[in-house]
Amino acid sequence: MEQSKPSSKWHIGIPISKMLASALAVGRVILRQKSGGDDQTLVGPSALLDACGNLVEHQGEASGLALAEQILSAYEALTFEEKAAFFSGLAEDFLVDQAGVAAAAAQYQAQPNPASMNTLRKALEPRCNRLFRRLNQVPDATGRLVKLRGDLLQHEGAHPQLKQVDDDLKRLLLIWFNLGFLSLRRISWDSPASTLEKLIEYEAVHEIRGWGDLRSRLKEDRRLFAYFHPAMPDDPIIFVQVALRDGSSSAVGPLVQEDRILEATATTNTATFYSISNCHKGLRGISFGNFLIKQVASELRSEFPQLTRFETLSPIPGFRAWVSASLKGATTHTLPAAVWDRLETYLEDIDDNFDANPLVQDTLLPLCAHYLTHEKKDQLPIDPVAKFHLGNGALLDKIHWRGDESERGKQLSYGVMVNYVYEPEEIENRHEAFFSEGRIASSAAVRDLADSLMGQTG
Repeated sequence: MEQSKPSSKWHIGIPISKMLASALAVGRVILRQKSGGDDQTLVGPSALLDACGNLVEHQGEASGLALAEQILSAYEALTFEEKAAFFSGLAEDFLVDQAGVAAAAAQYQAQPNPASMNTLRKALEPRCNRLFRRLNQVPDATGRLVKLRGDLLQHEGAHPQLKQVDDDLKRLLLIWFNLGFLSLRRISWDSPASTLEKLIEYEAVHEIRGWGDLRSRLKEDRRLFAYFHPAMPDDPIIFVQVALRDGSSSAVGPLVQEDRILEATATTNTATFYSISNCHKGLRGISFGNFLIKQVASELRSEFPQLTRFETLSPIPGFRAWVSASLKGATTHTLPAAVWDRLETYLEDIDDNFDANPLVQDTLLPLCAHYLTHEKKDQLPIDPVAKFHLGNGALLDKIHWRGDESERGKQLSYGVMVNYVYEPEEIENRHEAFFSEGRIASSAAVRDLADSLMGQTG
């Protein structure tokens, strides 16, 4: 039976929000008077771009807020194709004015003083920067601009000229979502319903199958922590799910099992981070997870001093694609041909039966160890999750067969999963060695697995 949804909680407004709401109401009246009472003036990309140009140069604060609100609403009403046209207009007319920069630079060279330097700085700022900053003054605009960037990223592949607009918006989001602005919260069953609903929607690693499943993941032997931004108080930025267990975890199934026997948290010795979900496409490329794991580990150490192991149970999202490309000769590697000959024979039935041939396991696990420790680009692992955790200063500790038997797990990595271990006293040294030398911290067991491949001859 589906669990009933918990009730929402009210949030107390702060004075600045009331002040903005009052200014916005006045601004709406001013704009309505200027337009002769017509509120439906921003229809289509062309009208929207004209309004954006007006906002960049707009002087009135109240009417500027109202115009910014109109622009955001009009943008959200655009179709997918119209949004592409709007972004193209930004790329064409809202970047740096090169002639203005040249003139300001010439003025500074002729008269190098603070005033001419300030003029040059202003000329170097793209118009879209000023546009996004003006838009962000509207209440609730930050989350709307994050969604706008998510839309922009969808179009960037087909329209490379949009990259500069994205770079400018991303730089602003890096400032607005500075770690100092974020707060860490533990999420419980008593958290606002709006937040809990978003967790179900945003979970990207191991699907949350409704309210009953979510409640199971919030019980006393589990922890869920999320970062929040003050401009998006009920909307998590990123969250992590943790299992408190007696011993290491080798498979995700028992961790997300609803009818499991609860473990006694007073005696558990291991915290397993089994799912990290970034919640907003528009914040892609802005890293929070490294800080999240370390801060959550610190919180857990305070609550459970007996914890001695902080590990992840992580997917290997690039492994199967790399194997497939290697079998087709699309990648370069130094492995014996016999490895690929065996795999080509054994992998046919892997999706239907993990145990179709025990030799599959004997070949895939060493191959996975090699992939994680030796396959690199610019000295860094090509697997994104490996690069993330190893870059955070973790140790690649164990590789598990049948760690994720879901269809998604099979499609990503033949179901193979790994443990990365965070050892507080070693994190910083491993982080430095990873980025300065490309050194991958791994256990002797993982290294032995990888080395065993070189001896396979058939």
